Amino acid sequence: MNLLKPLGGEVTVHMKAPVEEVWALVSDVTRIGEFSPETFEAQWTHGATGPAAGARFKGHVKRNGVGPTYWTPCTVTAAVPHEVFEFAVGLEGNVINTWGYRMQTENGGTSVTEYFKLTPAWYIRGYWLLLGRLRTKTNERGMRTTLEKMKAVVEA
Repeated sequence: MNLLKPLGGEVTVHMKAPVEEVWALVSDVTRIGEFSPETFEAQWTHGATGPAAGARFKGHVKRNGVGPTYWTPCTVTAAVPHEVFEFAVGLEGNVINTWGYRMQTENGGTSVTEYFKLTPAWYIRGYWLLLGRLRTKTNERGMRTTLEKMKAVVEA
């Protein structure tokens, strides 16, 4: 395994909905519990009320859908309406990974790519060597579930 290659993965789903509707859904962290198999709720924190670079929120996670359960701090790193919504997981200076959504108008709807990238610290690389393939499969399955549930909402 190449240790220099990106540590992450992505899944793309096409939705028959305008990019504005898709953006509104993926950037509303308070709704993630309706879609994600691991993060069952999220709340804006530190005075944030919506998606903007630097806005902070916390996600309530049940790892692998079974536990352990914990709150994790997140910071929005990119919020470009109708294009990208991305956030870092972890405290400033100790980011574990980054999650995001890229949107592109296509074929009368919107193609949405959900992705994750692990921070390339030595201990994360070690984790990736041991469990990366398994975790990637779990994350890709979870991202597909999330996007398919979002698709059902915006296409309804």
